[in-house]
Amino acid sequence: MWSDTTSVFLLIAVVAVLMASNRVRFDVVALLVVLFLMLSGILTVGEALAGFGSPVVMLVACLLVVGEMLDRTGVAAAIGDWILKKGGASETRLYILIMAAAAMLGAVMSSTAVVAIFIPIVLRIARETGAQASRLLIPMSYAALISGMLTLIATTPNLVVSEELKEAGYTEFGFFSFTPVGLAVLAVAIAYILLLGRRLLPVQAQDANETQGARAVFDMWEDYRSTTTYRSAVISENSPLSGTSIMDAALESRFDVQILGVVHNRKGVEERVPLPPSTTVLEAGDTLLFVGTEVALDVLETELSLTPITETERNVRRWLWELGAASVLIHPESEFIGKSLGECEFSSHYNLHVLGMRRNRTPVEDYMNVNLAASDSLFMVGPWSSIRQLQSRHHDFVVTETPVEQAQVVPAYRRMPIALTILSVMVLLSILNIIPLVATVIMAALAAVFTRCMTMEDAYHSIHWSSLVLVAGMLPMADALEKTGGTAMIFDGLMQGFGDAGPGTMLTVLFFLTAALSLFLSNTASAVLVAPIAIVAAESLGVSPYPFAVAVLIAASAAFVTPVSTPVVTLVVDPGRYQFMDFVKVGVPLLFLTWLTTLVVAPMVFPYSTP
Repeated sequence: MWSDTTSVFLLIAVVAVLMASNRVRFDVVALLVVLFLMLSGILTVGEALAGFGSPVVMLVACLLVVGEMLDRTGVAAAIGDWILKKGGASETRLYILIMAAAAMLGAVMSSTAVVAIFIPIVLRIARETGAQASRLLIPMSYAALISGMLTLIATTPNLVVSEELKEAGYTEFGFFSFTPVGLAVLAVAIAYILLLGRRLLPVQAQDANETQGARAVFDMWEDYRSTTTYRSAVISENSPLSGTSIMDAALESRFDVQILGVVHNRKGVEERVPLPPSTTVLEAGDTLLFVGTEVALDVLETELSLTPITETERNVRRWLWELGAASVLIHPESEFIGKSLGECEFSSHYNLHVLGMRRNRTPVEDYMNVNLAASDSLFMVGPWSSIRQLQSRHHDFVVTETPVEQAQVVPAYRRMPIALTILSVMVLLSILNIIPLVATVIMAALAAVFTRCMTMEDAYHSIHWSSLVLVAGMLPMADALEKTGGTAMIFDGLMQGFGDAGPGTMLTVLFFLTAALSLFLSNTASAVLVAPIAIVAAESLGVSPYPFAVAVLIAASAAFVTPVSTPVVTLVVDPGRYQFMDFVKVGVPLLFLTWLTTLVVAPMVFPYSTP
């Protein structure tokens, strides 16, 4: 007889096949699940749609906003700078720092977002240290997966398991409840990579260290300049520039230099102004960024009592978040043909400076006084907003190239301290459990908008709506399994096979059941299905459900074995030029080490005897 229970098991099998095939979007599969449960009568319309009203959905949405805030304010980029500074050329230090940083950042934001952020960081580290990116990207992605084991909000399965505990009448997990288990797994994973995993990682004949396509801004500039360079200098106390506006100082006309930026330092607060307006008043302690010939810059510094400083990599990066660049061809019908650059007044009309000119692919020396001709190529510098506006002037210009730094701009880096404050308050409130977790996370997301770390439009764009639909659509499947007796059937099978072997064996079975399902289903769907089974199994054995619940959420994040189980791993396949078996060789031992660590540590943190 065809029963509702059979229908649900068949549904799970179909969902597994569709997800494993990767030919149907996961969110579409989730909506098909809702539709089937509704039309089959297994669940009522309200029950089938209940997942869309779950607190988990709002939690996931707001946490994605918080993660975007950390990205837009430069927290992730700052971590990359720190890794490069501390790691140096030591592969061992790089493994430790990259894995620890990816895990720590992923503990408070989406693991997928962490990998997306860290890929350019790792590629940059590989370029600058000579390491192979293919030997760094897999460990980084595995650490991002492990980050899901560190805090309650790190990944959706954790929230799902915690909600299942709450619905079963138990106290839900706290923010750091299972962090000791996750930290133990992270420590074991780092040790494994250092001692054995690094020997299993592939060595590519041609590594993906070089960014394809776009070039760096200084490489672009090199095509145009012959004698010009850039330099930074601080205005001293006795400089005649102190208290003078840029217009009155007439630096560009007197010394034949261009001012690209000024850094005001007022009471220890740094304000970076790209292409400052002529009315800007300069003060002692301000830093000026100039472009000109070496001779002109020497004369400028001597006559105006300026102290030259060496630009650090951090300062250069901050300027590149403010100042963009582009190679531009003069359109044959441009209104600027026949005019000199001085007559074009690009600075006042477009807020852009021209730092070089090529004609017939050859740099022009005295380009400021040369009349423009069709197909002349200019190297323009200015705020990124001005560069984007330039791309819309099709009748005058043709933007032929923009630098790779355009994709690495951190638009709200000045608000990094605010973002860190919001994050700290969110974590603190979550730990203290003063207000519900969902309210805490909503407050953090709103604070990101109210403090202008991002706009409301940015917040909406940061939400992966397909992920929300996936979560909401899969949650009712566990209810259907429970309602039709499927959960009891699976539980009976587990008890008959392993009920007499003790809680350690049951924890092992639940761990590998979740890990196996995660090979075919999403980790969220796996957690949805196994979490209620784990709770019922614990109740039947008369032990605490918490070790079993921890095993489920740890296993849900242990998708190390294949590159298709989760986007966290899939993202590194192309930049690392990996093969499928690369993940099998490195991931299978790590999966078993994760199980062994969970088997030992979880009962220490959550004893079986404590309900």
